Amino acid sequence: MTTYVLVPGAGGQAWYWHRVVPELERRGHEVIAVELPTGDETAGLSAYAETIVTAATGRGPVTLVAQSMAGFSAPLTVGRLPVDEIVLVNAMVPAPGETAGDWWDNTGQPAARRDAEAAAGRDPNAEFDLLEGFFHDVPAEVTAAAMAAEPDQADKPFGDPWPLDAWPDVPTRAVVSRGDRLFPPDFQRRVLADRLKIEPTVITGGHLVALSYPQELAAAISDS
Repeated sequence: MTTYVLVPGAGGQAWYWHRVVPELERRGHEVIAVELPTGDETAGLSAYAETIVTAATGRGPVTLVAQSMAGFSAPLTVGRLPVDEIVLVNAMVPAPGETAGDWWDNTGQPAARRDAEAAAGRDPNAEFDLLEGFFHDVPAEVTAAAMAAEPDQADKPFGDPWPLDAWPDVPTRAVVSRGDRLFPPDFQRRVLADRLKIEPTVITGGHLVALSYPQELAAAISDS
């Protein structure tokens, strides 16, 4: 049995994982889905890390699963939690001193997204559309529930420099969605190779793969 600590991206809702939790539990694992204080204008990366630590303290060795922006916060808990492994899911991979706000241009994400949109036959210069970009493969009833929740995301963590000198010295894997329209898979492969020297597992789904393909994601996370 593994204890998985599931950390959401921007918006910070534990609800994001609600379709994955039963899939992991069915495989015999313990699961902790973290609710981040993303609506708190005073809460930055350190507060996010503190929230993760508080949620998982006392549970024994854990595997951190970091979705999207959680790539900035989840690694900050290593040394405060007994972390056996980090699993990145369509995640931002920070460099020392980098802010989440600067990460986009530093990694070349805007150009990579435009190129991927053009290759797919969509308008590369169109403004990012929330439904088309994030929910294109999510079931209608799940999309409706997500839209009704309207989570807030304060700006502070996007301006906090990533405080570590290097990525934590723990085994790290990555899961990439081949239909991710925000972080195209080729872009993610490049960033993961450049910054962590790892090759990801590629599965079906878009950026919010926990909502669209929970069984496939749970299998990739648990490697079973």
